[in-house]
Amino acid sequence: MRSLLLIVALAGATLFLLGHQLELPWLRLLSKPIPVICLLIWLREAPAGAYRRWIAIGLGLSLLGDMLLEWPADLFVFGLGAFLLAHLAYLVAYLGDTRRLAALDLLIAALVGGGMFFVLASSGLGTLVLPVALYSLAIGAMLWRALARIGVVAASSAWLAAGGAALFVLSDSLIGINRFVAPFEGARYAIILSYWLGQFGIAASALALLARPVQLDGASSAAPSISRR
Repeated sequence: MRSLLLIVALAGATLFLLGHQLELPWLRLLSKPIPVICLLIWLREAPAGAYRRWIAIGLGLSLLGDMLLEWPADLFVFGLGAFLLAHLAYLVAYLGDTRRLAALDLLIAALVGGGMFFVLASSGLGTLVLPVALYSLAIGAMLWRALARIGVVAASSAWLAAGGAALFVLSDSLIGINRFVAPFEGARYAIILSYWLGQFGIAASALALLARPVQLDGASSAAPSISRR
């Protein structure tokens, strides 16, 4: 099943990149959701619980954002809203594992989110200043909590989530730079590849928790959670 999903995801990614190269909007629209749909199916192999549920919600919202951004009409603000909610879903997933302050991680995330907003705002955002400010805050918080899981949960899950979150933030930053600051050659390829890899890391972090105890209601068992936070 995994091999089939990988083949389908790679085929979808290839078709989407081909659609970019040949300037075929209909091909991009049809193929763009395929990799994330494959991740959602793959995610079903992860242990049931709050973490998997919120990661699945985040992927679903990202899928919606994909379609809104690729739709022929200009639905950028709506796509931005969908991805904002996706970041918040991932944030909730990470908070379920630990709520420790992680001051250094907070500083790193604040610099990333604040730096992103400063760069975009300096170019003039007009009426999008507030939405972009909220978005920058959300991705900074999501990155902070992903980093805070390192040393708390299984190392493979923690680093996959942290790497995936960082790549997701990179993809969003590249979108902002390309749209509001200075369009650059190869932007659309860098944006989509970092985005897909980021989503892969985030989804894979749920499957890396296969050995984590689960209660009857699907939540993480309280004893190991309390001792690690």
